[in-house]
Amino acid sequence: MLFRRFIFRTRHLALFMLCVGLLATPSLAQSPQEKSPNPVVEAFRAAQWTHGPARATLESVAEVQLPAEYMAAQGNDTRRIMEAMQNPPSGMEVGLIFTRNADWFVVFEFDDMGHVKDDEKGALDADAILESIKQGTEVGNKERAKRGWPSLTITGWEQKPHYDEQTRNLTWAILAQSEGKPLINYNTRILGRRGVMRVTLVADPGELATAVPQFRALLQGYAFTKGNRYAEWVQGDKIAKVGLTALVTGGAAAVAVKSGAAKWLWKVLVAAGIGALAFLRKLFKRKSA
Repeated sequence: MLFRRFIFRTRHLALFMLCVGLLATPSLAQSPQEKSPNPVVEAFRAAQWTHGPARATLESVAEVQLPAEYMAAQGNDTRRIMEAMQNPPSGMEVGLIFTRNADWFVVFEFDDMGHVKDDEKGALDADAILESIKQGTEVGNKERAKRGWPSLTITGWEQKPHYDEQTRNLTWAILAQSEGKPLINYNTRILGRRGVMRVTLVADPGELATAVPQFRALLQGYAFTKGNRYAEWVQGDKIAKVGLTALVTGGAAAVAVKSGAAKWLWKVLVAAGIGALAFLRKLFKRKSA
């Protein structure tokens, strides 16, 4: 595929959600199965977490104000967690944030591609962009097949690409299917002085209507650190070779393919296999009772 993604297999996502529940609820008793060694669980327990309310840093690039029900990890811990979940890290990870009850989570990556000009803000062709993504997905499926992973089919837009000139945020959501299950990739790109913050929301498709407003509220507390803001660009700073359209279609990735440097094109961040959420809610409910 020609846009930046990860893949979360069902069993690893279930472990992810279960581990979130254990971290957020220290008094919750563990079963013998939960005590058994597992790289995902161990990665979560080894990570250093910032608990809200607090200001979480995303390396030295940006900051996010965490509400009380949120937790955040830094870039190194995020990469270890991604690796444990069999998600080869990109090296661009700067943070991971999730809700206390594991309703959804967000991965932050900073791509220092340079200053992206927003000249295309009034000319985003959703139909052409979707067709490009579909073509890229077919190429990516060949790599997924080599790794024994199920193919992905793009079915349309959940939300067409939209650029907010006030916040410098580019947002879109893609509908897809894998193994007969509906998936939604909800993406945000925040333009900065020296590059773009890639923000990907993972949520159960059925919970997206609730998750998206909460996610947007979280991003209201996001800010690039001083010296990294879009308006602080000065003559002589690096200019990106891509525009807004390419941020959605992965135009930069297409260039990388030609140079043989596109190892991550086959990855997809899918909101699949989050049946563990229902289990966690029942678990919290029993604990409360």
